[in-house]
Amino acid sequence: MRPLLNIFRFFALWASLLIVGFQAHVALAAEAKVTQFLDKVQAGELVPGADSFGPLHENVPVVPALQRGERIGWVFLTSDFVSTTGYSGKPIHTLVGVDQAAIITGVRLVKHSEPIVLIGIPDAKIKAVTEGYAGLDLKVEAEEGGSAHDLDIISGATVTIMVIDDSIVRSGLKVARVLGLGGLALAIVDEGPRREINTAKQDVIDWMTLIGDGSVRRLSVDVAQVNEAFEIQGDPRAVTRPEPGPDTDTFIDLYLALADVPSIGLSLLGEAEYGNLNKRLKEGEHALLVMGRGRYSFKGSGYVRGGIFDRIQMIQHDISARFFDKQQTRVGEIAAEGAPAFTEMDLFIIPADIGFDPSKDFRLQLLVQRAVGAIDKVFLTFDLGYQLPESYLKSVPVAEASAQEQATGGSLRDNGAQELWQRIWKGRVFDITVLALAIGVLTLVFFFQKQVTRNAKFTFWFRIGFLSFTLVWLGWIENAQLSVVNVMAFFSSLTSEFSWDAFLMDPLVFLLWFSVAAALLFWGRGAYCGWLCPFGALQELTNRLAKLFRVPQVEVPWALHERLWPLKYVIFLGLFGLSLYSLDVAEHYAEVEPFKTAIILKFQRAWPFVLFAVALLVAGLFIERFYCRYLCPLGAALAIPARMRMFDWLKRYRECGNPCNRCAKECMVQAIHPEGNINPNECLNCLHCQVLYQHDQKCPVCIKKLAKRRRFEVQTGLQKPEAGAKSALPAPAE
Repeated sequence: MRPLLNIFRFFALWASLLIVGFQAHVALAAEAKVTQFLDKVQAGELVPGADSFGPLHENVPVVPALQRGERIGWVFLTSDFVSTTGYSGKPIHTLVGVDQAAIITGVRLVKHSEPIVLIGIPDAKIKAVTEGYAGLDLKVEAEEGGSAHDLDIISGATVTIMVIDDSIVRSGLKVARVLGLGGLALAIVDEGPRREINTAKQDVIDWMTLIGDGSVRRLSVDVAQVNEAFEIQGDPRAVTRPEPGPDTDTFIDLYLALADVPSIGLSLLGEAEYGNLNKRLKEGEHALLVMGRGRYSFKGSGYVRGGIFDRIQMIQHDISARFFDKQQTRVGEIAAEGAPAFTEMDLFIIPADIGFDPSKDFRLQLLVQRAVGAIDKVFLTFDLGYQLPESYLKSVPVAEASAQEQATGGSLRDNGAQELWQRIWKGRVFDITVLALAIGVLTLVFFFQKQVTRNAKFTFWFRIGFLSFTLVWLGWIENAQLSVVNVMAFFSSLTSEFSWDAFLMDPLVFLLWFSVAAALLFWGRGAYCGWLCPFGALQELTNRLAKLFRVPQVEVPWALHERLWPLKYVIFLGLFGLSLYSLDVAEHYAEVEPFKTAIILKFQRAWPFVLFAVALLVAGLFIERFYCRYLCPLGAALAIPARMRMFDWLKRYRECGNPCNRCAKECMVQAIHPEGNINPNECLNCLHCQVLYQHDQKCPVCIKKLAKRRRFEVQTGLQKPEAGAKSALPAPAE
């Protein structure tokens, strides 16, 4: 028993060390990121006159800007204080300088991964707008709830600019308050009772009463008012392009209500719809009902799946919320008696982590745009204020909280970035379920491949159907395309500050990587490359169409083929080496992958990228899976660890390769050597060789076995030859 006890103690010790190490890793990940970017800028660029940076503040993730050793300002990173997640799902890192008077002295955009910039908008243009925040007075922003300044929005990058704007102002206010800059101070905690929604009040009220008591608030703007607003703004391009039509025509008639308040929700949505809303809402979440009519849409048509509604945002003092498509639900009709007809009716969920208080006033900010050129637009904003009537509130006792916690939502750093991935996963339960089922089905196919491949027609159409699902749903709809950039980012994070948050932001991509890791041990890289890669599916399906239209297929000579397939390993090693020097540089050269162009952006990109992707697809019409065979660095990256696979699932006969080469000739990527061996580094697990392995009309071994069985049946009388027919079987040996 003593040896067993010692072994148990040994493993317990190692487990405790692993736990401590993991906790230390998490603690490290939670440290301030500002120090990682200071080497990208000079101190004087952020705080004029500064010649160096001081040490990190003990309690706040800020560093002093020093002039000859004296502090003249502070520097902070926006993503240390608030969530700055953009379209890419990655943070937009911005360094900000602020002086003792709470005036922003300088701003530098130091890192981002926004696809809109990679598509065609110059990075310098985004940086110029960002640097324009120098001179912003945070004291005025605090008085006006963070909207005292005009947004300088770039056409085509609206969401990116809005995220940057929001992060600069909100993080700046947090820093100014906690450091007491410009006389701004942390909010004083109310000692009286706190108010919350009275859920016991569930009266059903008609439309006119809801309007009259302020349960529903309205913003009505006619053509004359919007034209006048653009004239006041002063941009001559917008002034010379007024909104056409009579001045009294409705530009937008916008209504707003807090729909999770029982009485308001029941009155406007009806009992069934309100019940559905309650099921959807998580603890701490709230819902806005936005209704509109007129010629201007509060939603617009520019938002995409996974994108942000860029025309509206909720603002409450110095917190704000913009809404992703997963936070929006269309409403069929307004149930309140006497309600007018609307062209747009939508529910938007306010997330719990931003600290929204339904008892306090807030406003819905509407962004109005006017085209002034082929692609240029000018923007201005209108505000629709809202205060929940007192009749819907009740007083509750509340424990006194520290002023610091109230000012920062319980922490100097915003936990939104850490909790964002959890909200994303909760909002994508359906997508996660669909992908999990697809991976489960594919796993069963691999485990029972002998049974699946008995019927050649079934195997063919199953593969066509699965590849279509991979391309359309997984690729074009969900944008779940893995990339060699993911591999490089993972290794880069291991050598710097590792955090799971960045990898958990996209649940489908995370699940795919998890399944790939498992599949590498069982089947090699083919499980992903052959079945779950959207671009691979696009290549194979287009090649199938080419064969249908009798496009001639080119068989690459084996001597040339085995000298070309190592190219992808050279490309991968080159990119990996670059990533050790600079991940940003490696990501730039990773454009050798056409995945972003063909799958993520659906060919909506600058012409050189489109031309490159189309050229690869055209080559694939003549040489099946051309890119997968010779150029794909992701395939190379997966093939290297796939050497550790534990099983050889693909069945072979001794006769394979000598004398029969049927499988080798029909292998779509020439992964079978002339001597009959399957190269696991190149195999895509399409299972066609397993179909041939059991095919009694194509495989010589199966044909011979079938002939022998039939001859035995005839000889034993189990089967009689048809009358008048000569036996096609050879006579038995004497």
